[in-house]
Amino acid sequence: MAVLAQLMDGVVVKTFELEGASITIGRHPENDIRIDEIAVSGNHARIDIEENQYLDGVKDYYIVDAASTNGTFVNDTRVTGRQRLNNEDVIRVGWNTFKFIDEDETPLETTAYILEE
Repeated sequence: MAVLAQLMDGVVVKTFELEGASITIGRHPENDIRIDEIAVSGNHARIDIEENQYLDGVKDYYIVDAASTNGTFVNDTRVTGRQRLNNEDVIRVGWNTFKFIDEDETPLETTAYILEE
């Protein structure tokens, strides 16, 4: 199972397990991952979790910015549309940094490029 590890000065301070169909991130109390910070929008981003259509038993994780004011960044690149997450990706939401950790990820997943229809 994949997790988001919240980092502070490069040290993990909290982990969030990524399970279910989607995980919401934002300042609003109804989010799955709540970040009480002014730079974070009420509904800032979402992580979608889907079964891989080519590899049995493998899950794919995608991050989507929810039209946030300050944006969502993966490896210092602003997310536009939907972006697949890979093990060790660094996600920034407001001033908060997370590391995406998926120890079950296979080398095939990181090298495959699948066109979405």
